[in-house]
Amino acid sequence: MTSPLFAALRDEILASGPIGLDRYMGLCLGHPVHGYYRTRDPLGSRGDFITAPEISQMFGELIGIWIAASWGAMGAPADLALVELGPGRGTLMQDALRALSRAAPDLRPALHLVETSPVLRAEQESRLSAAAPTWHASIETLPPGPTLVIANEFFDALPVRQFQRAERGWFERLVGLSAAGNALAFGLAAEPDTRISASGPTGVLMTLPGAALEAVRSLARRVVADRGAVLLVDYGHVRPGFGDSLQALRGHAFVPPLATPGEADLTTHVDFTALGRAATGEGAILHGPVDQRDFLLALGLRARAERLGRDASPAQRDAITAAATRLTDPARRGMGSLFKAMAFSDATLTALPALPAPGR
Repeated sequence: MTSPLFAALRDEILASGPIGLDRYMGLCLGHPVHGYYRTRDPLGSRGDFITAPEISQMFGELIGIWIAASWGAMGAPADLALVELGPGRGTLMQDALRALSRAAPDLRPALHLVETSPVLRAEQESRLSAAAPTWHASIETLPPGPTLVIANEFFDALPVRQFQRAERGWFERLVGLSAAGNALAFGLAAEPDTRISASGPTGVLMTLPGAALEAVRSLARRVVADRGAVLLVDYGHVRPGFGDSLQALRGHAFVPPLATPGEADLTTHVDFTALGRAATGEGAILHGPVDQRDFLLALGLRARAERLGRDASPAQRDAITAAATRLTDPARRGMGSLFKAMAFSDATLTALPALPAPGR
């Protein structure tokens, strides 16, 4: 089975040779005509995956509490810019703003949304029009000034490069064509990349998050210069290691990453250690990471669930409990453990809600 994007990929590979995984991911997710995020709403039961804000309103409401407390820690600047990266349907921000109106009624932030999908922009506008958001195609056009940035499941979809260890060094993993030319296939560059000096056993894969590092550095420079913080909530690992975390989701099931380009969501695990180093390298201070379970419980998830349950029917109460359990599941592959929360900020913000004391 092919896809509309396959022909464009095949023509590029035939003309110029195999492409890096970063190029492949970038085209699959962001091609102007056939890109995954340009052509559909991928969320919910009718889509390909579900995120925490779609599981329960409590997630976005607790993010709203985090925003209110962080704004207070900043000295309550009147000209705060509130930014969300990859806002999905706008569900998280809708719930956060509702909680924010109660927790910090004096706060009237200027809302900025970084989104490239016209389909999702329309969804966001329908939910957030009262907040008069400004949309951006990239973080580079965000305005200066005090800023709080929310990035929930944003960095996992940014393009990465992968390398495989062989006897002569690290060879980049490339996407080319099968022998018959009617399908995509993984291969390796002809020569090792001499810039990589890491050690590792033969055959292992290493993922380098180039686009995510660039984004973090840019955001860190911004908050260091103008005050503020960036909150990341995503799935990934704290301890760097080898392995292949590239995955494709379609219809809530895993599919081969090369099978239907542009028709499935592509992600990799976030390397929180690498992103933290990128932020501190620009002068920011680091808060966390911590497991999502600990983050949400520290923000008051249990109390919020109990409050919602008081006015709910038995069936609604069961759904609230199930959602809270799902968000905080401590199993190795559960959301409470696999997902992490981490923030970085300017040096004046020595404490942020629900996160450990900062380090450099």
